[in-house]
Amino acid sequence: MENFAAPARPIVADMIAAASQAPERTVAFQGAPGANSHVAVSEAFPDALPLPCFSFEDAIDAVKRGTADRAMIPIENSLHGRVADIHFLLPESGLVITGEHFLPIRHALMGVGTRDDVREAMSHPQALGQCRHWLKAHDIRPVSYPDTAGAAALVAEQADAGIAALAPPAAAGIYGLNLLATDIADADHNMTRFVVLARGGRPAAGEGPWMTTFIFEVKNVPAALYKALGGFATNGVNMTKLESYQRGGTFAATDFYCDIEGKPGDENVDRALEELGFQTKWVRILGTYRQARKRG
Repeated sequence: MENFAAPARPIVADMIAAASQAPERTVAFQGAPGANSHVAVSEAFPDALPLPCFSFEDAIDAVKRGTADRAMIPIENSLHGRVADIHFLLPESGLVITGEHFLPIRHALMGVGTRDDVREAMSHPQALGQCRHWLKAHDIRPVSYPDTAGAAALVAEQADAGIAALAPPAAAGIYGLNLLATDIADADHNMTRFVVLARGGRPAAGEGPWMTTFIFEVKNVPAALYKALGGFATNGVNMTKLESYQRGGTFAATDFYCDIEGKPGDENVDRALEELGFQTKWVRILGTYRQARKRG
């Protein structure tokens, strides 16, 4: 809790106290109260007790310790791609993806003075990047901070009219700041996809459509990726995401993160995964969950 700016600490303390009384209703998220992840938790789980955590690792650890039932973690943004380090954190966490949620991102400028006073805007690097044209047009210098709502709390603590924060609009009310400008993102199709992580998988029961997420490592042979993915094409399985990433500083992009439509138990998915297993060193399913938004 000491990692949060002073104005956020009483709010964080109250949320931690409430969560400790009912961990089975608690959903952990990264960021200060008022962050986009907090908004996503409130939308996806209106009856949950949100638990703010300083880092993604802290949110994941809260679930592993049983302090929270689930964690909600951003995985990709429509403008800036995947969230840094998430491809390492997901497999290493030992948790299972049990759901997804899409959140339209709204950025607002907030501070203790007026917009004309503002010389600098503090926020998460992604938020700053998503508003860079607006900031440049208003001669406001971007200043990086680990969290959007945390930046709002720090601006409230510093009480300097020349320093504002970029954060979700609700953060202004939480920290007693003036809302100086709203909806200032450079693009109006800004969307972040979140995944829900839990200690154990929930059975994929009921109506779909379903998504399945997995990772795999290709063999060190010519056309390895082509051979690995062939089974999805021949079995009519729609692959909605494929990203490579590196482990261990080898600079060999042999590990892949993948989303497909469907679930194990579907005949075409089972055949495709069987062929994938034959063509790769290993395959690990990270979760099967109901699709929150139609792909394509």
